[in-house]
Amino acid sequence: MGMKNRMIKSKKEIAILREGGKILHEALWSARELALEGERREVDSRELNDLAIKIIRKYGGEPSFLGYEVGSDKNGVIEYPAALCVSNNNEIVHGIPRADKIIKNGDLLKLDLGVWYKGLCTDAALTVAVGEVSEVARKLLEVTKEALKRGLKQIKAGNTLGDYGQAVDDYVVKQGFYTVKGLVGHGVGYEVHEPPQIPNFGRAGRGLKFKENMVLALEPMVNQFSENIEQDINGDGFAFRTVDGGLAAHFEHTIVVTKRGNEILT
Repeated sequence: MGMKNRMIKSKKEIAILREGGKILHEALWSARELALEGERREVDSRELNDLAIKIIRKYGGEPSFLGYEVGSDKNGVIEYPAALCVSNNNEIVHGIPRADKIIKNGDLLKLDLGVWYKGLCTDAALTVAVGEVSEVARKLLEVTKEALKRGLKQIKAGNTLGDYGQAVDDYVVKQGFYTVKGLVGHGVGYEVHEPPQIPNFGRAGRGLKFKENMVLALEPMVNQFSENIEQDINGDGFAFRTVDGGLAAHFEHTIVVTKRGNEILT
């Protein structure tokens, strides 16, 4: 079976992904609820990670990021050490929950989670405003959420990657923010990351055409001051962050393309 066809999932696989997506949703939103307690007390980011794992395993799933191979160095394979990515303020994605990453009032927190269930994989993320956040943090969160919504309106059989990308980017730019161009959405299902890559910018009518039953993880990432990002080699070694200290927001859903539109699985 060619990789091209692997983007298309069967009805049976989509039914399993729908089940896995429900588990992911519950785990992610439970972690969000716990993060919101940061308004009243200091929450250790590892508590969120542990809660997500517990919920996923309760339903017979497995976290897909935990132990995910991200590369190698002289010591061997480098694996992602957590189930839940917890990225704070100027971190965009892939932040690690650690003892010294305490969630507190005023934080703009990104939570990203993946779930294996019955051999198939879903992926989703959200941004949480913990307690009293700045006006710009609140706006950034709302704009990123709305950008995903506008992008989703472009996802249907026959439309293109460029239709999606332009809808997201045009809206973000109009709101005075910057679409991250160095990180993309992706196909998902058999693997954590599959073709196609899905940039959050583009030109309408260009790029791959969406086909019915493609399963995609769409994830606009938006920065406050510029699109420039860097990997935090001196920190946890995994997180991508803004180079200028500006805030970032991130929302993601796994969806399946339908004839007339799409269905959100997460």
